[in-house]
Amino acid sequence: MAPGSRSEEVWAWYEAVYEAVQEIPRGRVTSYGHIAKLLGKPECPRQVGVCLKHLPSPSSDASKPSARWHSGNVPWQRVINSKGCISPRGPSGASHQAAALRREQVHVDQGSMGEYSIDLATYGWFPDVLPSEAAELSSDDEDDENESEADERGDVDRPRS
Repeated sequence: MAPGSRSEEVWAWYEAVYEAVQEIPRGRVTSYGHIAKLLGKPECPRQVGVCLKHLPSPSSDASKPSARWHSGNVPWQRVINSKGCISPRGPSGASHQAAALRREQVHVDQGSMGEYSIDLATYGWFPDVLPSEAAELSSDDEDDENESEADERGDVDRPRS
């Protein structure tokens, strides 16, 4: 989705989803619901799916640049449903996703009804916060510790009354 074709709020949501999905490690999977939870909107797993559904393909025309976010730089295949299954969609969509996961050495089972599943105990990725946010939080903690140590040493300039 390109900026300007939707409201700024919707564009910001798409951006947040694409950035979060980029943090899923290779060879791991998570759920639509977990991405929504990490983004502070646990009630919006379907909207995560909508964002990934609208992810364009990279441009195959060398004279035209690809969209900022596309299926070549957002690992959409690493997001599955909360039951550990690849959600069915369109002809061969699930098999395409299964093949992409198998290329990452994720074991994908296929059931008797053609459904694809992944063992979440083995391949699941469910952090409490995104790694990028964890780094920011630890940086903030370090800043707080440095300020406390400086305060204890008397190195902090305080306004005099």
